[in-house]
Amino acid sequence: MSEAPPIRPAATVVLTRSGPAGPEILMGQRGAGAVFMPSKYVFPGGAVDHADAAVPLAEPLATGCEARLSGTGVTADALAAAAIRELFEETGLALGRPGSWDGAPESWAGFAARGLRPTAGALRFIFRAITPPGRPRRFDARFFLADATAIAGDAEDFSAACDELSHLHWIALPEVRRLDLPFITEVVLSEVAMLLSGGSQPGIPFFDNSGERPTFRRIT
Repeated sequence: MSEAPPIRPAATVVLTRSGPAGPEILMGQRGAGAVFMPSKYVFPGGAVDHADAAVPLAEPLATGCEARLSGTGVTADALAAAAIRELFEETGLALGRPGSWDGAPESWAGFAARGLRPTAGALRFIFRAITPPGRPRRFDARFFLADATAIAGDAEDFSAACDELSHLHWIALPEVRRLDLPFITEVVLSEVAMLLSGGSQPGIPFFDNSGERPTFRRIT
């Protein structure tokens, strides 16, 4: 009997912008041969790297977000840095401010080469979910909402993206559900739609599948 895969901390960015018909969301499609969620349309994101914890942020997370991320086995700054790095790797878009830094880890070399330091102030923690058992990979994922106005450069320029996501494009929020989406992505989109329409959260939704029974609660 094979061992269950470990639950890895991960971070995801739901990047939004104002479009002619209302809010738009940046989405990309995972490859058909991907081990995790093949062919599904997803937000940019991925696992936290060890080097993320040492990345100097140009601006920290908002106090409320940092408090809600604390005590989770990985620092709030590392989660924010991972979200920004994954967004950059998978889309070529940088949430950063001008500023040089020496000794950048290899995973951050492209970001530093642009003369940018990551800024977490543009991120808002809005959702947390742990992948259910039985999946080939499992993540404890934190979802961050960010506006494209915080991008350094052209939010339409995906030329520096890696090949992990294809069909990167902005899509109107009401049209997103026509894509082939994972269940959890649909749930997060409902939360995003509520927030972008002016709603508020009584706490951060948390789908916890770490135990024998799935539970739902809100992080306050």
